[in-house]
Amino acid sequence: MMRRRTTLLMSCTALSLALGATACGGSDPVTAGGGDKALSGQTVTVAGVWSGTEQKNFQKVLDAFSTKTGAKTAFVSTGDNVSTVVGSKIEGGNAPDVVMVPQVGVLQQFAEQGWLTELSAATEKSVDAGYAPVWKNYGSVDGSLYGLYFKAAHKSTVWYSPDAFSQAGVKPPTSYDDMLKAGHTISDSGLAAFSVGGQDGWTLTDWFENIYLSQAGPEKYDALATHKLKWTDASVVRALTTLGKLFKDKELIAGGQKGALNTDFPGSVEKVFGPEPDAGMVYEGDFVAGVARDQFGRTIGKDADFFPFPAVDGGKAPVVSGGDAAVVLKDGKNAKAGMKLLEYLATPEASAVWAKAGGYLSPNKNLPLDSYSDDVTRATAKSLVDAADSVRFDMSDQAPAAFGGTKGAGEWKLLQDFLRDPSDPAATASKLEAAAVKAYKG
Repeated sequence: MMRRRTTLLMSCTALSLALGATACGGSDPVTAGGGDKALSGQTVTVAGVWSGTEQKNFQKVLDAFSTKTGAKTAFVSTGDNVSTVVGSKIEGGNAPDVVMVPQVGVLQQFAEQGWLTELSAATEKSVDAGYAPVWKNYGSVDGSLYGLYFKAAHKSTVWYSPDAFSQAGVKPPTSYDDMLKAGHTISDSGLAAFSVGGQDGWTLTDWFENIYLSQAGPEKYDALATHKLKWTDASVVRALTTLGKLFKDKELIAGGQKGALNTDFPGSVEKVFGPEPDAGMVYEGDFVAGVARDQFGRTIGKDADFFPFPAVDGGKAPVVSGGDAAVVLKDGKNAKAGMKLLEYLATPEASAVWAKAGGYLSPNKNLPLDSYSDDVTRATAKSLVDAADSVRFDMSDQAPAAFGGTKGAGEWKLLQDFLRDPSDPAATASKLEAAAVKAYKG
């Protein structure tokens, strides 16, 4: 099957892409060899964590696929525990055809269980043409491509109130030290610098990962992510020390350490963009924009904006990402039609549908930036794509769930303990290593 030619797609307008138009010509990887409506009468079942607005917007993508192919689609929301839900459905003989997997570790687990089908040659060609190699690597296990990263998160964005910056007379910083200096100036003007959602341990892992990637570099980041480097390494202690300086500075964190530990992620956004702001900045991923816009009525780019997480100690500015990878299950009743869906999801045409709807980033460099509906999202998407192979996937999402993804345990709990008392980074590193050893062996 021939992949739709990138040059032809790039000449289409974003609107025609979003509407699923094929007037640009060229062979279509979804329908080539089978004619239009080739999947009429078939239903593709897709499982994923999405609910609410995300599910509605993904349904628009599925509807566009149906318009092209004649296939019907059914989406099943799994909640956060994708592995357990999908495993039980396979055991019950009711496996979905496609699963949107939110963690590298889960994708690897599925592949090791023998649940996945290797992606088609047409999909792999689209990935090779449109994605930086790092995304193919995160979707592969033992050299075989099983996962297509359709939706990405940019987790190296610091969101701020332009009004708070204006009142304090500061500008978006370009180094970590300058960010803390700007924070002190904001604090002097009457607001805390940062709102930290420490009640959710995953936000603290993201803080650590950005500092570590910039300060220690991508090679050590990769080694630590796979536990080939011990958490007692000097580079880890150094990053914790850097993070600890922020955590213990009561002028910088809204409510101090206790306040941060009692603030969840949505609450941390509210403290900056809600009706009664307590802080000028909140660090988290591009999804902060959705909360600021949808829950607090902020206009993105006007009264809510971001700057890239700045470089630490002379390193490169980090780009940490997360994402949802589409995989095809062997036991799905319509696995062949599921593979056709992935061939479609690999095209800029499919990405443009959700990009127009908002709340979405694609790692596909062939998606025109004008497919996104606002300048801030375009800037975020450009930063993600331009980072190319320097992008690193969220470290805790690569770890076993017992270490990197369980509330009240592992890295989440230990970094919460560190936020509570950041006085001994080396001791925290030792505890992290002990927890990692246990989880990776398990």
